[in-house]
Amino acid sequence: MLRFWWPVVAFVALLGFLMFGLTRDPNELPSTFINKPAPAFSLPSLLEPERIVSPADFEGEWVLVNVWATWCVGCRQEHDFLLQLARDGTIPIYGINWRDNRDEAIRWLRQLGDPYVVSGFDGNNRAGIDWGVYGAPETFLIDPGGIIRHKHLGPLSANIWERDFVPLISEEAGG
Repeated sequence: MLRFWWPVVAFVALLGFLMFGLTRDPNELPSTFINKPAPAFSLPSLLEPERIVSPADFEGEWVLVNVWATWCVGCRQEHDFLLQLARDGTIPIYGINWRDNRDEAIRWLRQLGDPYVVSGFDGNNRAGIDWGVYGAPETFLIDPGGIIRHKHLGPLSANIWERDFVPLISEEAGG
């Protein structure tokens, strides 16, 4: 008799897992980096290869680190919003140009505008691995102490900025 109920129990358990999975936001992957120091990296600047970009560039201030690439559709979708943040002086944005072609990336920024204080060039995914990058775009919120406070997967927008980033910055700043 028990062998007849086993498929029903397995089906109900599977249905429960599926229902739980369908209620989750696919852009919210748990990150082991939250509330931990930003990974160290040392990359040549995209525009000035003799310049080295590292976390020392953004010590002591709230910043975004945005992982982007020219082949990334979502990066194109969020680009205008990043330009707006940069233009408004809302927060400094540092880029990691990830698994891309340097010449195409430079051309892309010249055509579309450059929202970044500086972009490190990570053509071979050295830094991407250390940051746990799954794909582009990914955006990290780093606090003045160099701690990752939030990671967003997918294109950044005004709604996401207001919902997920602003409260963290306000909370830490004391209001």
